[in-house]
Amino acid sequence: MALMITDQCINCDVCEPACPNQAIHNGPDHYEIDPARCTECVGHYDTPQCVLVCPVECIPKDPQHPETEQELLAKVAGLKAAQGVQS
Repeated sequence: MALMITDQCINCDVCEPACPNQAIHNGPDHYEIDPARCTECVGHYDTPQCVLVCPVECIPKDPQHPETEQELLAKVAGLKAAQGVQS
């Protein structure tokens, strides 16, 4: 399941560089997560890095984008392949 950033975001800028998939970008009101790129850090870390560094705990799972761990692993493999990175 992809993560999402709620409107509780204070735009502190710590989540964007923490994301290994470049899924986080600054939106019109606060940071946003691209669900097509978010893998909850599966394939990189045991814990989503954005959640780990967020000081206001505004990054829950996005119920609009449910995914199994297998689907997240396939997504990260696809992202790595698109970047020419070997797994």
